[in-house]
Amino acid sequence: MNRAPSIGIDVGGSKLEAIVLDARGAECWRRRVPTPSGDYAATIEAIRRLVTDAEAQLGLAGASVGLGTPGTATPEGLMKNANSTCLNGKPLQRDLQAALQRPVRLANDANCLALSEASDGAGAGAPVVFAAILGTGVGAGIAVHGRVLEGPNGLAGEWGHNPLPWAEADEPALPCYCGRRGCIETWLSGPALARDHAEHGGDPIDAAQIAARALAGDAACAASLARYESRLARALAAVINLLDPHVIVLGGGLSRIERLYRNVPSLWATHVFATGAGEAPRTRLVPSLHGDASGVRGAAWLWREPATSAGTGARSCG
Repeated sequence: MNRAPSIGIDVGGSKLEAIVLDARGAECWRRRVPTPSGDYAATIEAIRRLVTDAEAQLGLAGASVGLGTPGTATPEGLMKNANSTCLNGKPLQRDLQAALQRPVRLANDANCLALSEASDGAGAGAPVVFAAILGTGVGAGIAVHGRVLEGPNGLAGEWGHNPLPWAEADEPALPCYCGRRGCIETWLSGPALARDHAEHGGDPIDAAQIAARALAGDAACAASLARYESRLARALAAVINLLDPHVIVLGGGLSRIERLYRNVPSLWATHVFATGAGEAPRTRLVPSLHGDASGVRGAAWLWREPATSAGTGARSCG
């Protein structure tokens, strides 16, 4: 088990974020820098500088490094499905290991969310955690007994690119950037909520504005959120029917909408199989404890055993 401080890096389309956690999960250092747009070599160099700066400021040497990325790596080590397209087709893990002169662990950003929340977040102690990102895109990760589930194709939890279940007549199979139609992402992302609101006669505003206006009593915005909640409930009911997780954790910008946690569980009961007369599903729906920091924390946790196995002798950053 790794008891030394560890470094996590989150690779985003607009920013690179680095964090150092001690063995108990306390934050020791954090920094954000712009992501070099479309420049693979510059991205590698920016990550290398973040690691060396962290080590220099904290007096570390050879700290473990975990990386959370959009997309995933093929068995051959080449990146795929990354919306930061300069990464696709590149051996990101291998090149970082060469730049840093040490092993690097890499995981999808939704898997990092799942690991973070299962380790010391909203799903800590739960045997099975399903963590969904509801933001510009839609993705998810699964943690089982504190460890990320990946699968032979690296696709475990790739929820956003399945069809919206129990689709209604006014929910056509819309085209998705992945090349298919009717994906959950086309209904549950932030841009999808904004599009649906506009299509129903609402103002051209974003998801955060829709949520704020609904809270202030705007009927059109409240109706748009009600349609969104119905779709989210159906999509998560399918997860419960297949995986039966103990906890579903929401991350991403739309996870800040408080009414989701009241309304969605009451809606998903209709679609969860054989819950019994008067018996509500026991799965809990909760917001991520670590918010925007959860992904980068999960990257740092990639070198750790589950938090419940931590004992004495762990080194702090101090």
